[in-house]
Amino acid sequence: MTKLYLAGPLFTAAEQSFNSGLARFLENQGFAVWLPQDHEPRRKSAKAIFQMDLAALDWADMIVACMDGPDPDSGTAWECGYAYARGKPIVCYRTDFRISGDTKGAPYNLMLSASATSRFELPFRTKTAQFHKRMLEHIRKALRAHQAQPE
Repeated sequence: MTKLYLAGPLFTAAEQSFNSGLARFLENQGFAVWLPQDHEPRRKSAKAIFQMDLAALDWADMIVACMDGPDPDSGTAWECGYAYARGKPIVCYRTDFRISGDTKGAPYNLMLSASATSRFELPFRTKTAQFHKRMLEHIRKALRAHQAQPE
């Protein structure tokens, strides 16, 4: 069973709802999913939350990261950098149709775009079923690419 860490903003009710829906969909597809918002009671210290998420990043086989917003979430960017340094595949997705990149071919920060094993951006008004289909395609693509890399 592939273990996924879902990285992304979790600060609004809409973000939390979207994240939960994606996590439940991926679990129904047979993945083990770590969704930070499900494990971070606000009564814990910042250090305790950091340690818990760090352990989850180490546990995960792959990171699936949301790149929405004018600039991707700083915590998500850190999680992607950590995963990249650990040699874990990263799938970046963007449901936000606004342009935020500063480099041709990179729809958001080029360090995040270039470090992704696989990435996709959705056109405006994409249906949830289409998003889910693309997500599965890119997870599989990233797994294949990672498995094909020499040790």
